[in-house]
Amino acid sequence: MESLIKNEEFIQSIRGTCLFSGDLEYEQERALYNAMIDKHPAMIVKCEDVADVITTVNYAREEGLLLAVRCGGHNGAGFGSCDGGVLLDLKHLDGRWIDPETGIVKVEGGCTWGDVDHLCHAFGRAVPSGIISTTGVGGLTLGGGHGYLTRKFGLTIDNLVEAEVVLANGELVVANENKNADLFWAIRGGGGNFGVVTSFTFQSREVKEIYGGVSFFELERSAEILDWYLPMIENAEEDLYGFYAFLRVPPAPPFPEHLHTKNLCGIVWCYTGNLQRGEQRLHELMQESNPVFTHLGAMPFPAIQTMFDALYPKGHQWYWRGDFFTEITPQAREEFVKWGSQVPTIHSTMHIYPINGAVQHKKPQDTAFSHREAKYSVVYVGVDPDPANKDLITDWCKNYHEACHPYSSGGAYLNFMMEEGEDRIRSTYRANYDKLVEVKRKYDPQNLFRVNQNIKP
Repeated sequence: MESLIKNEEFIQSIRGTCLFSGDLEYEQERALYNAMIDKHPAMIVKCEDVADVITTVNYAREEGLLLAVRCGGHNGAGFGSCDGGVLLDLKHLDGRWIDPETGIVKVEGGCTWGDVDHLCHAFGRAVPSGIISTTGVGGLTLGGGHGYLTRKFGLTIDNLVEAEVVLANGELVVANENKNADLFWAIRGGGGNFGVVTSFTFQSREVKEIYGGVSFFELERSAEILDWYLPMIENAEEDLYGFYAFLRVPPAPPFPEHLHTKNLCGIVWCYTGNLQRGEQRLHELMQESNPVFTHLGAMPFPAIQTMFDALYPKGHQWYWRGDFFTEITPQAREEFVKWGSQVPTIHSTMHIYPINGAVQHKKPQDTAFSHREAKYSVVYVGVDPDPANKDLITDWCKNYHEACHPYSSGGAYLNFMMEEGEDRIRSTYRANYDKLVEVKRKYDPQNLFRVNQNIKP
C-alpha cells in the first residue's frame, strides 16, 4: 500500500505538493477544524489547479485508494480527511472573479466565504452563505447553505447558477440548468457525493451594509423571549433575520464585565434592507423585548460575517447535532429552555436559525435539499478548546438533541450532522433520496466519493 501511495510517477505528474507522514508540513496540514477528530491520511495532495484534481482523482480510482476531499476543513464529522487514504486539498484553488454589471461571481473550489465576501463587498454585493467567514465555499454550498441572507435571498444553492465538477472517471463537466441538469440538481444539497467541484458560479445580491448585531436577555426570561421570538420571525418581512441562541457570554469586549461567562439567551440580528428602516425596526423590537444588553448598528456585511470567527478558531473540540422543525411546539420549547440553560462552556451553544421566507419560494423537489417547508434549522453544539472537556460537551449535546428531536420534522441540515447512519441520511433527503441514488449510480457507480454523508449507489 505504501508503494502505491508514495508513487514517484504520480508525484512528478502534478504541479502541487504531496505530503507524507514525517514531512515538515504534514502534521499542520492534516489537522482538522474539529480537533476531536484525528485522522492520518497516507498522502495529502495540495492541488494547484484543475489538472492536479483530475490527476489525483484518476490515481485514487485506478489504485483503489480511499479518497477524501477538503475545501475549508470545517466539516464537523471530519469528512475533510481520512485514515490511510488520499486527502485531496483544494485550498490553493482560490481564484475568484466578479462581473460588475451582472453581479455574477465565479470562485474556485478552495475559496472560503471570507474570500467571497471580500471580493463582493468592493462592488456592493454579497452571496448568501453561513455565519463564519473561514468556512469553505464547497462544503457549505453542497450541503445547502443558510445564514444571515437566507430569509431574503434563499439558501446558498438557490443562488448557484453553475458548477464545474471533476467526476469519478476524471472527466471535467459543467453542471447547470441546461447541461448535466441532473447533476446540478443533485449537488444542490446532496453534498460531496458526486464529484469534486472545482468552481462555483453564483448570482450575487445587492448587499453592502446591514443593520444588525446582538441582543442578550436574562436566562430567567428565556422561555418568554422564545415565545416572543418564534411568531415574530415567522411573520417578519424577509429583510429581517435573527437567530435565537443560548450561550455563555464571552469574557471580552464589547460585552460588559458583569455579564462575562454568564449564561444568557440572545438573538443575533441582520437587517438587509434600507438601513434607516432597519434601525427603526430593531429599535421597535428592542422596546418590545427589553434586553439586558444590546450591541447594534450599521456595518459592512463582511463585519457581521466575521463576528464569530475569533470565538471559533481551528483546533477546538467540537460535537454537534442538528434538526429541522416545521413548528416548535410548547413541549419542544420546554426542552429547548431546559437544556439551553445548561450550556457547559463559553464556546458551546444552541442556535435556532429561521429558514422560512425565500427558502420556501422553491419546492422540495426543485433541488436535493428537501426540507423547504421547515421554518427552522437547529444546531446543538458542544465546543471547547480543552480535550479534557470532550465528554462534557458531547454528553450535553447528545442529551439536548435527544430531548428535542422527537418534536422535529426529521432529518437535519447536512452540514450539522455527525456520522449518524444511513437512516438519518434518508430522513434528510426524504422523497428525493431515490433520485439521488439514481444520479449517484450514473456519475459515481463505484462510490469513489464516499467520505461524506454517503448516498450509496
